[in-house]
Amino acid sequence: MRLAPLLALLVLAASALAPPGVRFARPIAVVGAKESFNWSGYMQGTLEKGTTFHSISADWIVPEVQQRNAGEAEYSSSWIGIGGGCVDAGCSVSDATLIQAGIGHDVDATGRPDYYAWWETIPAPSIRTDLVISPGDLVRVSIAEGAVAEVWTITITDLSTRRAFSITLPYASTYATAEWILETPIVISDTGGITVGPMPDVAPVHFDNARVNGAGAGLVASEQIALVDFDLSPIAAPSSPDRDADGFNDCAYRTTCPTPKNELR
Repeated sequence: MRLAPLLALLVLAASALAPPGVRFARPIAVVGAKESFNWSGYMQGTLEKGTTFHSISADWIVPEVQQRNAGEAEYSSSWIGIGGGCVDAGCSVSDATLIQAGIGHDVDATGRPDYYAWWETIPAPSIRTDLVISPGDLVRVSIAEGAVAEVWTITITDLSTRRAFSITLPYASTYATAEWILETPIVISDTGGITVGPMPDVAPVHFDNARVNGAGAGLVASEQIALVDFDLSPIAAPSSPDRDADGFNDCAYRTTCPTPKNELR
């Protein structure tokens, strides 16, 4: 028996007490070992890797987005994070903590796109920064614990414009998972309505130079997670890892997702 309807209710209930008018990039809403209601990409867990996670980074190209359904506000983000994913490869154990940062790429009901940099520490809502972001920009995002335990520095750099945002803050993490994700977030409207997404038409996101704990990520196919709708229809899925196992493409609404052939430098 598939548990998709039950899991859908659980993920919505988890945000029921949140203030209206905000959007959340939540911990993974698991359907199965390879499927999620909100995440697509790669994630690593402490039981799989035999280590905890204290730093993560990656480069990627900010994707262009277009409205998929006329008159509909649509939401998506590309990001990296520590916590919130699956501790084991079978995704039977998940983690409730999550410190994350990345790029939002939404479309309002009129079809106007909106690109911005943000960060978030669960259970608080995401914080939008004043860093100007454009589609096609090459960005670098890093999250690292410093010399003092549970004190983290988040840095978002637009390598195309040479502008950056950085913040240092305390956060109690389990250090249990690390991930590189394309997401359609949970959205709580001004009227209190709760939805997951919907996701706009997102150009393939090219992640590269993924690192964790100061070393190359060493991505493997078993770490993939695909995003599905509540009826289990596919929305987004990652490609195979690139030749040096530190990058991949993440593709929404595509029948195939080719592995990137070029490196981001």
